[in-house]
Amino acid sequence: MTEPIIELQNVSFSAQNLQIVQNISHKFEEGKTTALVGPSGGGKSTVLKLAAGLLLPTEGAVTFRGKDVSVMSRAQNLAFRKASAVVFQDSALWANQSLRQILELPLKIHFPHMTYEARTARITQVLSETGYKKELDIRPSQLSMGEQKLIAFARAMLCDPSLIFLDEWTESLDESAGNRLVKIIKQKKKEEKTIIFVSHDFRVIEDLADYICMIIDGRLSLVITGEQIAKDDSLALIIEKGIAL
Repeated sequence: MTEPIIELQNVSFSAQNLQIVQNISHKFEEGKTTALVGPSGGGKSTVLKLAAGLLLPTEGAVTFRGKDVSVMSRAQNLAFRKASAVVFQDSALWANQSLRQILELPLKIHFPHMTYEARTARITQVLSETGYKKELDIRPSQLSMGEQKLIAFARAMLCDPSLIFLDEWTESLDESAGNRLVKIIKQKKKEEKTIIFVSHDFRVIEDLADYICMIIDGRLSLVITGEQIAKDDSLALIIEKGIAL
């Protein structure tokens, strides 16, 4: 096993006196794709946010290339943010910004010397790949949930991240749009990007995951490989049942 790019070390997380994640330890291999699966409300999205450094653990530590994310310097944190991108389950688009402003922001932050023309070209390219075809000078409220997800996905891809976090990223999309995003992630996988995703879609899990981590009641209950699922129908059934709850 290669050195982990992200590691959870005895991580627990509580909010409003509720224990959501309990003592999880796991190493995410660089260049591999990991699916976080399990019943609804079991803590998958929280684990994803902890791994992405968006939440800090109540106990334990999360490290990026061996560095505790909670004590990173400003420069180290900026490098971590530039290397990573997140697609949230609810898209998380700013309601008071136009789509153009939303998409330009990560490029302005991480590539401050990029020209307006270069930003526009990059945004156009990524939107073409995702299949979004409407105008950009509108607010998120004028889009369907599926269209919002396309914008959120495009925003995540703009800076060509090497570490990608996806939370129910094909949800609210029709089959054609969902397949298009899966195709993009397959290409990222070929490029040996590190991908950590949450999904209830067994076909996506089976198609993409090198590793599957099942999280039940905030605990890491099972870790298996994609190869094991392909070879063992009983393991595949366990995963299918687990994500259907």
